[in-house]
Amino acid sequence: MTTISGEVAPGFEPVREAFAANFEQHGDIGAAVCVYWHGRPVVDLWGGVADPETDRPWTRDTLQLVYSATKGATATAAHMLVERGMLDLDAPAATYWPEFAANGKAEIPVRWLLSHQAGLVALDKPLPLAEALAWDPMAAALAAQRPQWTPGTAHGYHGRTWGWLVGEVIRRVSGRSPGHFFADEIAGPLGLDFFIGLPASERERVSRMAYRPPAVDLTTVPEASLPEDVREQVAAWRDPNSLSNRAFAVTDPAAIDFDSPEVQAAELPSSNGIGTARALARMYAALIGEVEGVRLLSPETLASAISERASGKDEVLLSPSRFGTGYMLPTEDNPMTGPNAFGHTGRGGSLAFADPEHGVAFGYAMNHIISGSVDVRAAALAEAVRKSVG
Repeated sequence: MTTISGEVAPGFEPVREAFAANFEQHGDIGAAVCVYWHGRPVVDLWGGVADPETDRPWTRDTLQLVYSATKGATATAAHMLVERGMLDLDAPAATYWPEFAANGKAEIPVRWLLSHQAGLVALDKPLPLAEALAWDPMAAALAAQRPQWTPGTAHGYHGRTWGWLVGEVIRRVSGRSPGHFFADEIAGPLGLDFFIGLPASERERVSRMAYRPPAVDLTTVPEASLPEDVREQVAAWRDPNSLSNRAFAVTDPAAIDFDSPEVQAAELPSSNGIGTARALARMYAALIGEVEGVRLLSPETLASAISERASGKDEVLLSPSRFGTGYMLPTEDNPMTGPNAFGHTGRGGSLAFADPEHGVAFGYAMNHIISGSVDVRAAALAEAVRKSVG
């Protein structure tokens, strides 16, 4: 039995039960979950092993890389600049980033960068990883890149490039890198244990990833044996030139070791945020209300940020997706706690979101990366929260 540490307020016991079940039944190795309700923490739990190679235990202060759940933090930074009158989401991105106008991109508004509508999911020539981590070469490559579709006519998940696209706008407008802006304006005022660009001093607190491949590699299954609803996706996975593959192969090598010190220290605002579930929940709580006197966005700015901007078939994922301006919106596969919620998932299981209707903010971080539709861990926790708040 995995020891579960932390606290749960009366009425939220179902979340503890679901969290324990994730270890016993659904494959969690090390994980944490935190829930804020109307601005105060009501669930703060952790357990398991932070490093499967050494059996180092997961503690209250263990940090976890959360992959694309980072996008919610970066989107929040962009909307803070909007609220301050420094950034107009409907102005061309080239207004702030003149080089971006190349190759027919002069009229692409900033909003399309955040809502995955710009068609800049891939590079004609991937960059060496060291250049991507250095920032400027990747920003220059994206500024010169032609879109993969007519911008604004479709949407597709910019899994990797989103961070440099949105991050460069933040840098041009604020004069600070996105990681430094987040540290100064969001993490600092709220006391968040969350970093986009990990300081060397925090390295020893970071959990180590563990990977679980799918039980069946669908790319090895004959097409006739595949269910019809996944055939298009599997065909794309088999094709190295498909957008589904190229969107995650913008560096050379395409595979990135997110456990490496170099990658964790760099700023990848789409995918290498490192922190606690507590920090994620607290940030989202401060988006929908005050947390100890701090509110990040006004209700008006937030309402615009979470209004649906793109929905339907995703040109990269080849399945339905929904986006506001930077935030994911609920879908059948990721219902969060209701239709008015917003947030972001991360590769292999992490999830952070807020639900203004129910006053809920949620963060879940874990080190066991599970691929495919068999992963129910975050959904089970979100459902337990929904039941707890009625």
